[in-house]
Amino acid sequence: MTQFKQNVKRDLNDPQLRDNFRGAMDYLMDKRQAAFTDEDEWTILREQCKRIKQRCLLKLPQLLEQLEENLQRNGIKVHWAQTTEQANEIIAGLIAKAGGKTVVKGKSMVSEEVALNDHLEQQGVECLETDMGEYIVQLAKEHPSHIIMPAIHQNKSQIGKLFAQHIDGFDYSTDVDTLIKAGRNVLRDKFCQADVGITGVNFAVAETGTLCLVENEGNGRMCSTVPDLHIAITGIEKVVETLNDVPPLLSLLTRSATGQAISTYFNMITRPRQPGEKDGPKAVHLVLLDNGRSQAFADEELRQTLQCIRCGACMNHCPVYTRIGGHAYGTVYPGPIGKIISPHLLGLQATKDLPTASSLCGACEEVCPVGIPIPKLLLRLRKESVQPRADVPQTVQGQGAGRKPIEAWVWTLWALVHKSPRLYRLSTKLLTRLSWLMPKKLGPWTVARTAPKLAAKTLHELIDEREKQGKNK
Repeated sequence: MTQFKQNVKRDLNDPQLRDNFRGAMDYLMDKRQAAFTDEDEWTILREQCKRIKQRCLLKLPQLLEQLEENLQRNGIKVHWAQTTEQANEIIAGLIAKAGGKTVVKGKSMVSEEVALNDHLEQQGVECLETDMGEYIVQLAKEHPSHIIMPAIHQNKSQIGKLFAQHIDGFDYSTDVDTLIKAGRNVLRDKFCQADVGITGVNFAVAETGTLCLVENEGNGRMCSTVPDLHIAITGIEKVVETLNDVPPLLSLLTRSATGQAISTYFNMITRPRQPGEKDGPKAVHLVLLDNGRSQAFADEELRQTLQCIRCGACMNHCPVYTRIGGHAYGTVYPGPIGKIISPHLLGLQATKDLPTASSLCGACEEVCPVGIPIPKLLLRLRKESVQPRADVPQTVQGQGAGRKPIEAWVWTLWALVHKSPRLYRLSTKLLTRLSWLMPKKLGPWTVARTAPKLAAKTLHELIDEREKQGKNK
């Protein structure tokens, strides 16, 4: 995270990257706009989904207990992880207990959050991403640059070269169907050979103890049904109260993310394989991760961050993200939503630059399907990064991390001068007389702006001169 500004400069100077993102973002924005042709429907559905998420978050502790109770009744074992390290240890332990050596993994941003692939690799476990975008970035030894389309930063020519380098027998091609077929041929064998399948969760239904998984490629269904052991991992905020809460959220999720009326696959997992059934895992486990989410939950305003359903619409419409891409942020969750989530996961000491990486244009809030006031929350985090809130101590870990002693001294002096009319007039008079000392470069201000030029006389002096001239006439 300390490299954020350097990353921005690097990616702004990459014309291929910027061209890839510009084309992809324009495409996704057009698809979303075409999916919401009825403004009234959008407004009503958005308000409904916002209320659903707020209601569920208000009841979060009780719903999590209800979810655990019903999952266990259904035969799904539940594990709680406060930190990323605990989550990795739990999952690695389950795999080791089952004697697993190969893992196929469906798309899961929470697994990226805990760096699960790296941890399993250290344990000698082969973990293969099966979502096509995730598979591409894994081959490239990168991380996702978008929460919905992980490889959106690469074009078909780059992917063709990558496949030619890593897939035996593949001849370079830029034909999309050929690329997809090559990837599927590799993955199909892995599904059948894997000991363990790992997936994320889009919605966890407390009422029935059901794990809902939204996807388009069928890899999530393969990961959760073919291997004998299925492990799901998700954040604690993904719980919803009833099955009736799911359809409106699903409708907004798919249309906001990819412009689809509904995704190709919608999986509902309620129990492991039962006697007499021919498919499905013999054991299912759910890992519920906190990792800073309870910190956000404890603050009524910041709790709105947890309403996110991970559609990625805010990224697609953000003028900053579309120019620098996802890798510049240096966090698992990039873009507008990442700027308000990452401080809770990593602390403001590691993310103090992110809340300021925004024009505050409001496009992110305008397209958010659950009405998260992202600009307002960014302003709140900006303030907390430089000045901890006295009324709510340590609302966000690392409060005040962006505060610099020299800036604090300057603003203290500024406040003192502006409280005293005499000091104010004296200081402005001195500034006009010493304007020749004004440097041509003023740090970040003059990176994109010209240095200000001080007037030769103060406003008071100009008014006094005008009054004297009037009297003389």
